[in-house]
Parts: sequence; structure tokens; C-alpha cells
Amino acid sequence: MFQTFETRSDPTLAAARVSRLREEMQRRKLDAYLIPRADEHQGEYVPPCAERLHWLTGFSGSAGSAVVTHDTAAVFVDGRYTVQARQEVDTKIFEIVPMAKTRAEDWIPQNLSFGARIGFDPKLFTIAQIERLQSRLKPHGIKVTPVATNLIDKLWGKDRPAPPAGPIIPHPLEFAGTSSADKVEEVQKRLADDEQDVVVLTSPDSIAWLLNARGSDVAHNPVFLSFAIVPRRGKVELFVDPKKVDKSLREHLRPVAKILAPDKLAERLSDLKSQKKRVRLDPNAASWFFAQKLGGARRIARGSDPCTALKAIKNATEIAGMRMAHERDGVAVSQFLCWLDREAAKGSLDEITAAQTLEDFRRQTNLLREISFDTISGSGPNGAIVHYRVSTQSNRQLKQGELFLVDSGAQYQDGTTDITRTIAIGKPTREMIERFTRVLKGHIAIATASFPKGTCGRDLDPMARRALWEASLDYDHGTGHGVGSFLSVHEGPASISKAGAVPLQPGMILSNEPGYYKEGAYGIRIENLVLVQEPKKVSSGDREMLSFETLTLAPIDRRLIDPALLTDEERAWLNAYHDRVRKTLSPLVDRETKAWLKAATAVI
Repeated sequence: MFQTFETRSDPTLAAARVSRLREEMQRRKLDAYLIPRADEHQGEYVPPCAERLHWLTGFSGSAGSAVVTHDTAAVFVDGRYTVQARQEVDTKIFEIVPMAKTRAEDWIPQNLSFGARIGFDPKLFTIAQIERLQSRLKPHGIKVTPVATNLIDKLWGKDRPAPPAGPIIPHPLEFAGTSSADKVEEVQKRLADDEQDVVVLTSPDSIAWLLNARGSDVAHNPVFLSFAIVPRRGKVELFVDPKKVDKSLREHLRPVAKILAPDKLAERLSDLKSQKKRVRLDPNAASWFFAQKLGGARRIARGSDPCTALKAIKNATEIAGMRMAHERDGVAVSQFLCWLDREAAKGSLDEITAAQTLEDFRRQTNLLREISFDTISGSGPNGAIVHYRVSTQSNRQLKQGELFLVDSGAQYQDGTTDITRTIAIGKPTREMIERFTRVLKGHIAIATASFPKGTCGRDLDPMARRALWEASLDYDHGTGHGVGSFLSVHEGPASISKAGAVPLQPGMILSNEPGYYKEGAYGIRIENLVLVQEPKKVSSGDREMLSFETLTLAPIDRRLIDPALLTDEERAWLNAYHDRVRKTLSPLVDRETKAWLKAATAVI
């Protein structure tokens, strides 16, 4: 249920596995083979049986891909994972390629000749990915070829974990706030407005949201692996393993959905094709397999998954639940930070013990369903690895004079949390204080932002970076991602990032998490979740403006703040935030934590 700290995969295994893959490619007359991180649902998180990229390469990050030719091989990662990939992957076998500099479609023509054939599993790549690949490779005479049998699965064999089969449970209306019947009706209305007959849903969190049901098929995400077809009229068709469905769930779903076995999906898609139905598919989320079964990519009605935008705007019940979840979580995190200050001074605390203890404090709420992702518990140089995951191999002590970065979250039935705090262990250096304060200035800039309707995340992202840019510093990840309500901790469609092109709307919940990372030394990140509030108009202006409400409640380490670098307005925000944290949490914590809170939230 909770985080494990297994030993990192042995990168020396890659040589034999790549050799066997090349033999299989030779038999199938393939010059290269593509291996993505994604599963059939294109999610960020996948079950163990779908960790194909990890099995082949040793890379355990949540985003990436690999290309293997007969002579070369490469792993493609984004800026969050460049350091991690070099640590986990055998670089004698795989070249580590930062996607910001070179994408797979650019690397392939440099390593394959005219007439080459590249194989891929059509269930593991989206329609948009394959179309982009075909477009880029066609001028080079390189053909992208679907292969029905996944070559990694064939090589993995009996050691491959079994598919998950956890039970699916109803998500009560007292937490969902809107009935599944009303949600289905809204999706069907959108289909009618767009003159489409059906929409195929491929994202597990969309299906879980639509049907007010939750599962446990993917670690830390309360979803169940399934597909669904929503018609313009009538019941939803849910394609899911019947072993996951009990009597209570059948009764819960009966008014809105009928349950079919997963092996019926291909047949139903063929029916829709023969009936010439206008089928809506999201080309950025649905795999090439669906386009194949529906008669080709040109036959589909392209459109976003309608559930994505609907579930991003939380209803009043979900917002109230998120506030309660963050208050509860703030108690657990503050108790942990109090404990951390006491124990770190003794000099024997390590990363795994810290992560386990934080989970224990959350478990003591008696309402914790899961952690929302593997806790990032990084001391010193490990904190500079943006998505670091501590293992028994990498585990290190929290040492005096270093920084400790802990990014964690919880799944409660009434809400999902995600919080990062960076803590000084002993006396920090002047550089640490200066750079932490610059990150804090960016965090406050987002927290206090006022912006008109139609503003996108990319419009706000530079505000979080300005103080760092002024010192020729930056970070290689987005400033904020959407967060679900007892669903995925990473939720679209909105984000605060350079690519965030979706307008922010009231009811959306996003993270606010600027950072700074000095490779080999330390990492800094300050993260709270924020709620987009209803527009307000001030007397001096002529437009209604949106703003954020900060949901997360926990102190920000005052020992790392240089007050001289803050403006009067920034100090006022920080003091007001700490005053709110202290007043909200003090009545709910034990005596020791209450005393610690008083000091940790003192006025600057």
C-alpha cells in the first residue's frame, strides 16, 4: 500500500536484455524498436507489469522512452530525470539524451539509413505520437511499423508481474458532490453539441471520476484499469476485468453503465466502424490501436476527453473536502517537521527513516487511504535530483550543514495533497539562504497573483522564475500541475508552466512549486496547493480578476530566509500565511508540536 525502498535495478542486466531484443528484431526484420514508459492507458503511473522501459534499461522515472537499433540505443528523458538516468542506466549500452535538446524523431534519422523499419506496439503510443513520428521520418524513408506482439513482454516472460486485480469500490456522493448520472448527462450533452455519436475514454482517472468509483490498480492512484465507451444516449459501456466487480459495485453502476469483459472492446470498436458512427477520440491520449480498429486515424472525430476539463473544476463538495484534507495533512506534516528538527540534530537520521516516519504521522490520522506518490526524501546532493526516489542503495544520512528536501502527499477520501518543504539541517550556507529566498519570492509571486479571465499557466510561469532569472538561475520543471480530488496527484489539462496553454478557471486546484537544484550539492523546492478563486472586482479597476487561495498548511523554514531580500509585501504574505498556519493547526497538535509551531511561524 505504501512506499517501498527496494534496491535499485542492476544496470548490468541491460546488456543481455538488449542483445536478446536485437535478436528478436532481426527475426522480424526490424531495424529498430521503440519502448515507451507508458502503458495502454498512456498514464504517468503504470502497474509493475507495464514497467517495460524500467525492465530493459533500469531507468525508473515516470516519463521517458528508449530506441534500440542493431548498433546503438538511447534513453530519452526530460530535465527532471537527466541526473537520475545517468545513475540508473548502463551508459555503455544506452546514450542518455535530454529531450530538450534532441527528441527521438530527430535522433532516429541520425542513426538509421533510408528504408529502415521501426517497430512499435500500437497499444502503447498515442495517435498524435505516431503521426508526428511518421511525419518526421517519412522524408528520410524510414517506416514506422506496428507490431502486434510486444517484444519486451515476449522477452520478459514468466518473471513479468501479473496484471493488477484489486476490487473497485463506489465513491460516495458525500465526497464526489455530483452523481455519476449527472456527469454522464453532461458528457452526453457535449457529444450532442459536437454532433458525435460516442466518445471512447482511455484514461483510468476519467473513468473513475465519471462513474464515481475508485480502485487500486496503480500505486498511489485510486483508479482501476479499464476502458469505456460513452454513447450520446444510453448507458456507458465499461470494459473491465469482471473479477474486480462485486455486487455492491454492480448496484452502484446499474443506473448508468453496463459491464463488459475487456476482450469485447476490439469487437465493439469494429461495430462502431461498420455502423459508421462518429467516434470521438483524444489523439493525445488514445493509442494508435484505437485508430487501427476504427479504420484509420482519418476516420475518428478528434476531440479532447470531455471528462478532463470537467473534473479539473472542483465542485463545492470537493473544494470543502480538499480544505479538510489539507488541514488534516498539515497536522501530520507539522508533527513530522517538529520531529525532524529534534532527531536530525542527533546526527543519525537517514532518508528512509524520514520518509517512513512522515507516512506514520499521516497514518495516525486514521483516514489515510494511500500516499499520493513515492515520497521524495533527498538529503544533500540527492535533493538535487528532481524526482529522486530513495532506495536501500542510495539512502544517506541527513548531515549537518546540508539541506533536506521532502516532497510528499496523501490520498484521503475527501482530497489529495502534495507538499514540498526544504529544511536546513544545522547551519545553512549563505548561498543556500540566498537561493532559497529567491525560490520563496517566486512562490509568493504565484500565491499573490491577480489575473484576468483567460489567463493561462504559461502567462504566470515567468512570475515564479523572475527572482531566479535575475541571478542567472532557473529550474527545469513546470511551476505547477493540476491535482485531482481523491484521484491522480498530477491532473490535466491546466498547468503553470512554459507549455501551460489552458486558461485557469475557478475551482481548479494546482501546485505552486518553484525550485532550484545545484547538481551534486543540494535541491530547493517550496510547494503548496492553490485553488483558483471566483473572480473579484476591486473598486479601483474595471475588470474582474482571478486569484489563488493557498490550501496547504505547514511552516516554511525561516532559517533559510533572508528578510533583506524580501519586499514589504512579500514579508506581509509570509507572516500572514504563518499566522494562519499557527492558528489553524495549534489546537489540533500535541504540546511539543504546538510549541515548535509557535517558533516556526514567528514573525519575520
